[in-house]
Amino acid sequence: MTRPTLASRRQFLGRALSTVATGGALATAVLRPGVGRTQAAPLERALISITLDLEMSRNFPQWEMTHWDYEKGNLDADTKAYAVEAGQRVRERGGVIHYFCVGRVLEQENVTWLKELAESGHKIGNHTYDHVNMLAQKPADVQFRFQRAPWLMRGQSVAAVLQDNVRMTNEALQARLGIQASGFRTPGGFATGLDGREDLQKMLLGEGFSWISSKYPSHATTIAGERPSAAVFADIVQKQAAAQPYRYPTGLWEIPMSPISDIGAFRGGRWPLEDFLEAVRRGVTWAIENRGVFDFLAHPSCLLVADPRFQVMELICDLVQRSEGRGVVVDLDRVFQSLVPA
Repeated sequence: MTRPTLASRRQFLGRALSTVATGGALATAVLRPGVGRTQAAPLERALISITLDLEMSRNFPQWEMTHWDYEKGNLDADTKAYAVEAGQRVRERGGVIHYFCVGRVLEQENVTWLKELAESGHKIGNHTYDHVNMLAQKPADVQFRFQRAPWLMRGQSVAAVLQDNVRMTNEALQARLGIQASGFRTPGGFATGLDGREDLQKMLLGEGFSWISSKYPSHATTIAGERPSAAVFADIVQKQAAAQPYRYPTGLWEIPMSPISDIGAFRGGRWPLEDFLEAVRRGVTWAIENRGVFDFLAHPSCLLVADPRFQVMELICDLVQRSEGRGVVVDLDRVFQSLVPA
């Protein structure tokens, strides 16, 4: 099948598109206390989000490629084209995508494709400027680029560099796209999110964020090249309960990423696509049956190789459509809105 040109996708996205068919207002979650935080109770229906991180990924499109660790924001043409077509396809199914943009992407000469995604109703969030490790404790742990070129730290503390990375991305989104960042996602995911890191929570609140996406629950997986067993699939489903939103003591909300990510499946496990689709099918089904949140985490730079026909996004939309109103595809801003008492 011939892939549409980037120009044709831009033309499509430039047209006025219908708003997301939600079938009614989202429910407001009842809050119940947790250990040091506030957990959201089940919603009236499942909230399914498709989120794509706009960055280059080592090992894709060729396995030997590792230089992307130093050029995370240097998106190539194929990655941008995939991101745009994904938005087009999901929009055609009545949904939206929540993209998280590495700030250096906005240094590229042409960002019209990204502006048109925002104008067509998709959300663009902050993914830091250099894809930095938000839990870094020393300069060498901040990012590969800073490890190779430590002078980029300019004598600043790690905390100052992390905050600057967040702030610069906010400024870049405003300057190049004319938009405010829709939420914040940490590069990578942490098994405990930002639990116990009130310093980071307060910094992100101070930079204007009401919610973030930083938690990625640990789960069973396979050694590279091994097909996932029934036990691995079962554990991934079980961990969906650990990927439900909650509020930190500081008031910042966490909307976790749902396992398993494309990188976890295709880089870490080297799974065939059919196994990834099965894991996603089970996770989304769990969310629909339990009136929970499913935050699908993927990267166009990976999926364009692993899933060139967009089967996973079509699967998610199919599952929601067949849920007969028990689930809806929404962005993470809508998830957050459902969690805050009216």
